[in-house]
Amino acid sequence: MFFASDNTGPVHPSVLEALSAANEGYLPSYGAEDAMGRVTASLREILGAPQAEVRLVATGTAANALLLATLSRPWDTIFCHELAHIEQDECGAPEFYSDAKLTLVNGPDAKMGPEALEAAITASATGGRSVHQVQAGPVSLTNVTERGTLYTVDEVTTLAGVARAHGLPVHMDGSRFANAVAALGCAPSDLVRDLDALSLGGTKNGCMGVEAAVIFDPEKAWEFDLRRKRGAHLFSKHRYLTAQMEAYLADGLWLDLAGRANAACARLAEGLASVPDIALMHPPEANMIFFEAPRALHAALHAKGARYATMAPLDGDGAARIGARLVCDWSAREEMVDAFVEAARAG
Repeated sequence: MFFASDNTGPVHPSVLEALSAANEGYLPSYGAEDAMGRVTASLREILGAPQAEVRLVATGTAANALLLATLSRPWDTIFCHELAHIEQDECGAPEFYSDAKLTLVNGPDAKMGPEALEAAITASATGGRSVHQVQAGPVSLTNVTERGTLYTVDEVTTLAGVARAHGLPVHMDGSRFANAVAALGCAPSDLVRDLDALSLGGTKNGCMGVEAAVIFDPEKAWEFDLRRKRGAHLFSKHRYLTAQMEAYLADGLWLDLAGRANAACARLAEGLASVPDIALMHPPEANMIFFEAPRALHAALHAKGARYATMAPLDGDGAARIGARLVCDWSAREEMVDAFVEAARAG
């Protein structure tokens, strides 16, 4: 019963096969291999962005930090939700690579609303061209959010409209972009048409370690290239990143794997809804569930072999209710989901 993170799951066999095939012979380095051209062409078609430039890195943090640095200036502020991954889980990497600061915007279920975003941008601009204040910079959206909720196509369009009204670029942290597309049932192009940059994840969804940094303005690509090299994220044996991404995109595998993870999560949420001691904290709209339960129930589940993250230690008052997160990856089996639900019912 492993629901700690979609990072903990296995690599899909197709990706491993592609890595093995890429290990044969000699190929150009640093992204000059022919397969990188095929990956770029595939993503341009998938995203409906024929001019987009695509670069690969090994981690989502690198993709986010380098893209935001490319879109911002050292005296800017980057607007994001207070629970965004770039705020909560990247150890200041976006600030480190960009020299910009983060301005945190609140909103329920880890989502910014247009009014809150407008207020934050307006507040940052009250000084106008004052040399004493940071200037308004990029808006960053996380989809799927860090609480398992989704920005719909219309919500992305609305928030991007707020940013555009102030002349600001828009970035999307899409480490779970595949899960968002699969859950929304939309065309990938619909979710990116208002973006300047996208971090498209592979690692959490069946790859060994690869993320695509998609830059929709090709004129920004050279700066990204320089930042990637200077930031020590340009792989010499780049073909192993390319092999993963090419296999991931082939024949819609990326969406198939995300659909499996989302389906497992929906089954898990439906089962947990029947457990009296469990209350969902946010709508489980993709592949993550946040729930509250008595500490004693969490302890019992862990004692039975369940593995997932809790928001407080398991030691303490057994009656106290504490939050927790469950994450389903592509390999989550129905029997594992059902075993967790039965264990929760048994207490």
